[in-house]
Amino acid sequence: MATGKKPLTKSQTVTHFAEKFDLAKKNAAMILDEVAAFAIAETKKAGSFTLPGIGKLVLSNRKARMGFNPATGEQIKIPAKRVVKMRLAKAFKNAIIPPK
Repeated sequence: MATGKKPLTKSQTVTHFAEKFDLAKKNAAMILDEVAAFAIAETKKAGSFTLPGIGKLVLSNRKARMGFNPATGEQIKIPAKRVVKMRLAKAFKNAIIPPK
């Protein structure tokens, strides 16, 4: 699965957008930070946030369940909790891994 290439850092992403849209790096960084903050706020408030063309952040409740401690093999109770999931848009997924 690993391609040997490291993922882009935030500063590399900011540089890409700054060059692509002829912006100052500071402005590109502010836009990127605002998109992240907006996604967090909307997901907390509405339970989901759609980033068109990429996917949807969804807040969901995970039920309590029984699990095993891998070190001892002892059965333990895993409590219920809220988690954030990312559901990728079909077009996004198909662009990366074409269907057979």
